[in-house]
This record gives sequence, structure tokens and C-alpha cells, in this order.
Amino acid sequence: MKLDYKNVTENIEDFIRYKTKDLKGGVIGLSGGIDSTVVAHLATRAIGKQRVLGVCLPYKEQNHEEGARVAETLGIECVVKNIAPAVDANIAANPELYDTPLQKGNLMARERMITIYAIAGKYKMIVLGTTNKTEFELGYFTKWGDGAVDIEPIADLYKTDVWEIARYLGVPKEYIEKAPTAGLWQGQTDEQELGVDYKTIDRILKGENGIEQSKVERINKIKEATMHKKVMPEYAKIR
Repeated sequence: MKLDYKNVTENIEDFIRYKTKDLKGGVIGLSGGIDSTVVAHLATRAIGKQRVLGVCLPYKEQNHEEGARVAETLGIECVVKNIAPAVDANIAANPELYDTPLQKGNLMARERMITIYAIAGKYKMIVLGTTNKTEFELGYFTKWGDGAVDIEPIADLYKTDVWEIARYLGVPKEYIEKAPTAGLWQGQTDEQELGVDYKTIDRILKGENGIEQSKVERINKIKEATMHKKVMPEYAKIR
């Protein structure tokens, strides 16, 4: 079923407006990817460019130009904080804990979280998440990293919905067609890591038929294995 883009964007903008009404505004980590770009557009429309702060969080020589360009296009302020000193210090202190790209990637995501929350606290803003419904259902985010935010404006939009909303908002084609990536290690892309393309994943998550069984099983296994990311920690009940 095709979304009513006008109604969807208005609902999300109302949500952002309500959640930021008693604060200075919202902070967004800008990667130049479609999700953060769409959230930045929606937040700017909702509360105005003066109340939205973009943050680019590159590691060493990572390109942050695309994220900065999103901010420039929207007219919002953007700060750049390189996470390399903090990440490298942690690795140097505990090299045996970060001997795989995934372990190092999770550390980078958590350092981004630490930095963006420090900025949000300083300026009395909330952190606007950029996780979409596909990523949320798959648990495709770092626990206490990019999954640690105050609100999730697009978490009820599948990845394919986000692309359509981007077109509705007039987001430039280059952002829509860019291969989705978390940018945590060289050459990483979401679809390569997941083993299934986003259009097929969304069809599986919606319960559609006619999809290769091996792909359905793969996605279901990912959902099951990441269930712990989508709930609060369990606690021992004593009463």
C-alpha cells in the first residue's frame, strides 16, 4: 500500500515539534546517508533551522563532506568532531578487545554516541535518531551506539519508505541512490553485510509471498539473534 507522504511527513514533524517543545532543539548525527538526511529535512521543517544542529563524526580521514553538505543545503549549523583520538586511545589500552572490524566498528559507533550526547547536553537539545523500521526489526544497529537516542522519527518507515519520503521532500538524487553504509570500516555496505537487498528485506518483513526461502530464513535468523537489542535489559523480579 502506497503511503500518504503528506500525512506521514506531517505526523513525523508534529512528533519532533512536540518532543522538542521544552528544549533548545535537536541534534542529528549527519553521515550523508539517506536516513540522517531525511531526518534532518523533517526536523528543519518541523522546528526551523535555528533549532537543529548537525554533527559529523568522522574517524581519522573519513569523508564528512556529504554530511556537511546536507547541513549547508538546509541552512543548519554543523559541527565536526573527529572520534579518532578517543577510539584509538581505547584500542591502544585494550588491543585484544578490538581485533576484528566488527568490534572496532561497535567501538566507533559508541564513541559517536558519547560525543553526540555530550553536545546535546551542553546545548540542552535531544538526540534525534536515524534508525528506520527495517534496521530496527533486524536489530541492525550497535547496541548503546547508534541505537542510543532520545527519539526515533523514522523508526516506523521501512527503508524503501524512507527512499520514497526522500523523493517527496526533494532530497537530491545522489543521496537516494547512494549505497547504504554505516561507514564503520572500508568498503562496508549494509546490503553486503546483511546478505539480502533492502527491497527484498522489506518484502519479507511485510510478510509478502514469492520470495526465495533461503533469504526469508536468513532474515528471520537475524531478527531472532538481535531481539536483545530491541528491549530494555531484563531484571530479576523479587516481588
